[in-house]
Amino acid sequence: MEAVVRLDGAVADVLERLVSFGYFKTRSEAIRIGILELGKEFQVLRNPQELEDELAARKAQQIDAQIRAGKVKLLSEKEALAKYRKELNM
Repeated sequence: MEAVVRLDGAVADVLERLVSFGYFKTRSEAIRIGILELGKEFQVLRNPQELEDELAARKAQQIDAQIRAGKVKLLSEKEALAKYRKELNM
């Protein structure tokens, strides 16, 4: 789901401060966390572990679809070590 949100005044100021103080990397991340917190407060969400499991399963399905479509290539252990050897200081 995509949404466009326009904020001004105190709400926009709080959002900017949360990001500039380093609590969140992006405004989108801060908004997502805020929505999840509201979901918890109003007991709209299942327990946090179930939600986390569901999100992880969705991400795994997306990655799997990308692999099948040839958009992402899996590396063997040998290929990964060869590619990242310098970064791993080996």
